[in-house]
Amino acid sequence: MSNNITASASARSYHRATARTRLLNCGAQELSEADLLSLLLPSTGKQDPHDKAAQLLVEFGSLRALLSVDRDTADARGLSNAAFTSLQAALELTRRHYEQLMMSGPTLTDPRATREYLRVRMRDLPHEIFAAIYLDNRNRVIKYSELFRGTIDGATVHPREVVKEALSYNAAAVILAHNHPSGVAEPSQADELITRRLKEALATVDIRVLDHLVIGDGRVESMAERGMI
Repeated sequence: MSNNITASASARSYHRATARTRLLNCGAQELSEADLLSLLLPSTGKQDPHDKAAQLLVEFGSLRALLSVDRDTADARGLSNAAFTSLQAALELTRRHYEQLMMSGPTLTDPRATREYLRVRMRDLPHEIFAAIYLDNRNRVIKYSELFRGTIDGATVHPREVVKEALSYNAAAVILAHNHPSGVAEPSQADELITRRLKEALATVDIRVLDHLVIGDGRVESMAERGMI
């Protein structure tokens, strides 16, 4: 029995050390999803982290599905609290990484960073979020703010509240954004209507609406690029 336990522990250490060594020598991009997950999962006496990572990817169907899981589903699927918190921490670090990229320079000269941040932040949410990115008069990001939650229509997005918050940050311009949980990034008639209302309301206090981005599954649609603003 003792020899079996020692052998099992040695195998776990070997797999994890191998993944770490490959990451250090070749870069993280050379590792498989199971390899990367194994470095995040806590080591236990029951299962090799690499085997557990591979099992989780099969059970959940994809890395995206695994990282998008909520606490209740994680509990129901047997994902430990330690594993759940490690994965959520990694995901939140990714979000904050893109947020800092977005805020490190003029947004309009690097729209890809803004779009990537919004995609990571909003794509996999099960509900709609309406957000605003406030900018100063040099188009530098002041603040990202999630304003409303729920169906995006005239009943849930209140122009007065958007104007009030924009003024509180002394914003000169705003980029609006919301996600479509359906995965379809096509702007709806309701999206067009609320964009017009917000543009008119913000114009009364000399704040420009630069764009309204709709985040879908694999796309981010710009209403400005489509001539809708």
